[in-house]
Amino acid sequence: MTRKAMAILLLAGLTAAGIQTAGATQTSQERADDAKSAKTQPASGASAGPGTQTEAAYKIGPQDMLQIDVWKEPEITRLVPVRPDGKISLPLLNDVQAAGLTPMELANVISDGLKKYINNPQVTVSVSTINSRRAYVTGEVTKPGAFPLLPNMTVLQALTSAGGFTQFAKIKSIYVLRTDGGKPTKIPFNYKAVVEGKKPEDNIELQPGDTVVVP
Repeated sequence: MTRKAMAILLLAGLTAAGIQTAGATQTSQERADDAKSAKTQPASGASAGPGTQTEAAYKIGPQDMLQIDVWKEPEITRLVPVRPDGKISLPLLNDVQAAGLTPMELANVISDGLKKYINNPQVTVSVSTINSRRAYVTGEVTKPGAFPLLPNMTVLQALTSAGGFTQFAKIKSIYVLRTDGGKPTKIPFNYKAVVEGKKPEDNIELQPGDTVVVP
């Protein structure tokens, strides 16, 4: 074989390899673009973020503030309050029952309702502010007042939210006032015994409307 023929064959081989490499690169790029596109469109449900598991189990109540996000529908996306009757108002759907549902359940209800007007609506619901579930701390604490009652919140956590005790607090005589069946109930809480691990059962889970009293 002459040198000229060998040169022609070598050039043809290099050209073919270059075309194959370019094709492989283009395929990889297309796959990356497809994956990116698939991630862009969200699924309906509760929003992700800190405390997602807790938020997913949370039951919406009156006076809560909800962030409703409908993908690519800015006219419907908005921050809405839950009215005292437990409903919210949205364009196209008017009144929607929200109280008693989790954010995920409400997102599904809204999505189903919007299917009459929008093709494959993607809805996300998140609780912006919890106003329906509150506990109260009063007496000899730094910051007495009402506090959002988070799921599984205990007496000790409520006292921490209130900023701790004043110098006059009787930490062995704290109690929780709870209305049960229309009757007030007084539940003792010995702070010193709880933090020392002697009476962990005193650190009960609070219920909406409970008042922690620090004498």
